[in-house]
Amino acid sequence: MANGSRRQASGLFLPPIIAFYIFLLVNVLAATYAPIQDCDEVFNYWEPTHYLNHGYGLQTWEYSPEYSIRSWLYIVIHAFIGKLGSLFSKTKSFEFYFIRIILALTCAVSEARLFSVISKTLNPRIGILFMIIMVSSPGIFHACAAYLPSSFAMYATMLGMSAFMDWRGGSKTAQGIMWFAIGGIVGWPFAMVLIAPFLLEELVLATLTREGIEVARRFLDGAALQVAVDTFFYHKVVVVPWRIVWYNVFSGSGKGPEIFGTEPWDFYFRNLLLNFNVWFVLAMSVGPLLGLQYLLRGQTTTNQTLLRSVVFVAPFYMWLAIFTAQTHKEERFMYPAYPFLGLNAAIALHIILSYVGSSSPNKLLGRLPPKVKFVFASGFVILAIDAGLLRSVGMITAYRAPLTVYQALQAPGIARPGETVCFGKEWYRFPSSHFLPKGLRAKFVKSAFDGLLPGEFNEAQIGFGFFPGTWLIPPGMNDQNIEDPGKYIDIDHCSFMVDSYFPGVEATDLEPNYILDTDTWEALQCSDFLDAARTHVVGRTLWLPNTNLIPERFRRRWGRYCLLRRNTVKR
Repeated sequence: MANGSRRQASGLFLPPIIAFYIFLLVNVLAATYAPIQDCDEVFNYWEPTHYLNHGYGLQTWEYSPEYSIRSWLYIVIHAFIGKLGSLFSKTKSFEFYFIRIILALTCAVSEARLFSVISKTLNPRIGILFMIIMVSSPGIFHACAAYLPSSFAMYATMLGMSAFMDWRGGSKTAQGIMWFAIGGIVGWPFAMVLIAPFLLEELVLATLTREGIEVARRFLDGAALQVAVDTFFYHKVVVVPWRIVWYNVFSGSGKGPEIFGTEPWDFYFRNLLLNFNVWFVLAMSVGPLLGLQYLLRGQTTTNQTLLRSVVFVAPFYMWLAIFTAQTHKEERFMYPAYPFLGLNAAIALHIILSYVGSSSPNKLLGRLPPKVKFVFASGFVILAIDAGLLRSVGMITAYRAPLTVYQALQAPGIARPGETVCFGKEWYRFPSSHFLPKGLRAKFVKSAFDGLLPGEFNEAQIGFGFFPGTWLIPPGMNDQNIEDPGKYIDIDHCSFMVDSYFPGVEATDLEPNYILDTDTWEALQCSDFLDAARTHVVGRTLWLPNTNLIPERFRRRWGRYCLLRRNTVKR
């Protein structure tokens, strides 16, 4: 970049503390309002946390000592945070949101650190564009406060990126490897793959060997801590990261992630377009743009060499290629690579703006008035921001009902210890036992779902030591998603029922319309829930106001999501 252009860009510099507050504001909004998108978040993380803090909870097969492919270290960290939250309020739902807000804070710190490094090592304008992408994208909105190992790995990835990118005062190889290792050991082991381009660069520059001993020591310390914690809970020596890799990669036919569903090759492309709109397109285009820029100008428009720029943008391409090749695909698998997507998109737009902003009379764009260029550039960014915000608001207003209907249970005289809240077809939207008053248990009744539902942690106390549910083998578990009839109770034993109703959906014997059965059930609290089957794709994708200004066919259609109480329950 020309010196004049660099001086102009440096005028865009935003203090990192201001960026931190912006990140924090958006993340706290996500922690407060974002719906839970994945039932794995509830059953594999929120429920074990509830068990450690309250003595009971639902247990998936992954936590059975027979399989032990989930680490308790990750759960213990969050359970401790939940305990701290209980000092401020006795309601369990407060613990839920307290943990979420701490996750939002952690994410904001990581984002602000990466923003600062990008601004100082690449270009201040790239830093600001990165911030805009991160705070306006629905993908980040859901990932930032999600209680998932892939979200934790995303935080660690940002800190690892910051260390590897920041060579001021010398390389920080050991620090970078440490953060990626923490993300892999405590969070999700596959996320450590993202470090590969950085390590390759370090090897090429022959700096890795000087810090190898320190790196190995830190890695072994972290791995030893995890093994120690999991050995305490499972009552046997377990190396959970290896077991996760073994199950997902080497478990053989009839097992492995594929039994939980497969998706076509373009799943992530469609998903990332929804969650990042034009930013995803820019992220994919950064490689060709860097090549063209170097061929045409002989230099990059950042403060880094072409080699370093390639190292920075390569991890996203690598991650997308690896997971596109897998048949089992889930949105959360992309979380660790989201910061790289944001960085790639910011660099791509910076390259385009540098070309558009040229004042050379020899170029067509150079003859356009600066105000015209500004209108087009700012209009493009504003449209992208609006599209992201409309989708985030659309998701909140459409699917937040499962986080709101349980408030009625907190009223005096409504619920009593020992009663049950039952779930049929809505089992996968249960937001965790944190939303049920103390002593109220979640149970399942038979629905059309024919896979394996969670069981319950063993609550034995006398003579079994600490947390027996973590090491006593539960009945009816398997790693092949085979249904266990023992996970259901008779509906006559249900004091409460959570159900949804969508006009036009016919009831079946396994999935009757409990909401319409007013002889048996009364509605305690209901909320609107988007009827995706009857809503146009525009209404499913973006928030649209409920007004006559919107054409009829584009308007959002609604069903009801209700907490019901059995009429025969005496108070």
